Amino acid sequence: MRKLFTTLSNIWKIEDLRVRIINTLLFLLIYRIGSYVVLPGVIYSSLSDGQGKEGLVGLLNMFAGGSFSRASIFALGVMPYISASIVVQLLGIAVPYFTKLQKEGESGRNKLNQWTRYLTIGITALQAVGYVKSQLQPNQISPEINAFTFNLMSVVILTAGTLFVMWLGEKITDKGIGNGISLIIMVGIIAQLPGAFLTEFSVRTGGKGGLITFIVELIALIGVVMLTILIVQGTRKVGVQYAKRIVGNKQYGGVRQYIPLKVNAAGVMPIIFAQALMFIPAYIPQLFPSISTNPIVMSMANYTSWAHNLLFAVLIIVFTYFYTAITINPNQMADDMKKNGGFIPGVKPGRTTSEFIDGIISRITLPGSIFLAIIAIIPAFASAIGVQPIFSRFFGGTSLIILVGVVLDTLQQIESHLLMRHYDGLMKTGRITGRTATPTSAGTTPPVI
Repeated sequence: MRKLFTTLSNIWKIEDLRVRIINTLLFLLIYRIGSYVVLPGVIYSSLSDGQGKEGLVGLLNMFAGGSFSRASIFALGVMPYISASIVVQLLGIAVPYFTKLQKEGESGRNKLNQWTRYLTIGITALQAVGYVKSQLQPNQISPEINAFTFNLMSVVILTAGTLFVMWLGEKITDKGIGNGISLIIMVGIIAQLPGAFLTEFSVRTGGKGGLITFIVELIALIGVVMLTILIVQGTRKVGVQYAKRIVGNKQYGGVRQYIPLKVNAAGVMPIIFAQALMFIPAYIPQLFPSISTNPIVMSMANYTSWAHNLLFAVLIIVFTYFYTAITINPNQMADDMKKNGGFIPGVKPGRTTSEFIDGIISRITLPGSIFLAIIAIIPAFASAIGVQPIFSRFFGGTSLIILVGVVLDTLQQIESHLLMRHYDGLMKTGRITGRTATPTSAGTTPPVI
């Protein structure tokens, strides 16, 4: 406990770090206040408590911190920006113009950021139209407002709200601590935790399992968190030796470094892609009522069934390999290593190095993808054994991986500030390592989420 208070005192003594933490908290407070501001013309009392709590809508509602179900001005959150970032990242692989921008350093990144913002506006506008049409019923809109006026006004406000949240995220990154967009998503997820915790506690103590069952669930949750940290932090270090170079009176190179190849280089993206496909079986009975009673269709539509989760796990494994393959380019890594006078001991430079790195990535991706699939399907099994759905989401899946990754990144930045000023770090032994940048065809790139 004394160590904790000493560390907090050291953090407060560093003016730059103190200002950054305060700025971060204030920006996040603005976001949370805005998430309770309802769209003009919406009758708040008519919104159902269960609105936006199931399926894909429930996932979006969690990322938006409940704003989705409250018809808030921030209802769409930062997900349109995340979608735009993913699209731009994929364009960097398929379109030569965007590939060139990725290699132009700071100026190229600025142009890519501009393209991401423009694309965010378009995606947000389309999603805003879909949100107004699908989530807001006529009885939830004030009869004093014309329908066309309300729809147009809501689309503009929702688009502006997402852009404002995106601006808040960028300000947190520049003036605060940690990645702003990731912190906003994390705060939205954490905002759901107290209510889920209390709901589960009241259900268990009310007669379904008792307090012992609730304690066992908490122990299981801690175990899943530890497993998630293991996956997020796992790396395979490949040693690289750089040749000595004498330039004038100075010597360059001659040192041994390493390339950190992550066990889960794809991050949370395989789960997001797989979830998008797994919602298709749920909508098949609605599109084709005649086959809604088919046992296979019913099993695939039930997210707690073995068939559904087996297919979900297979898709995650496939998408993990796919996303790793398109984001990490062993050929480019080998070429960059060769240009800088580096080589892997015992491996010839060039094509042999590329094949060596590719073989390592293929081997470490298999256990990483399997563990990722296990973490992703744990919430379904937790729900199947009686855990409340809103609480079971914290047992794994997208939300838990994002929480763990963002917390580690933020703590790593705080520790860097402490060590820079010659203070002790946050841990007694070792240092905190966050989601380090992943080597790609364009050098290194930070995680999207």
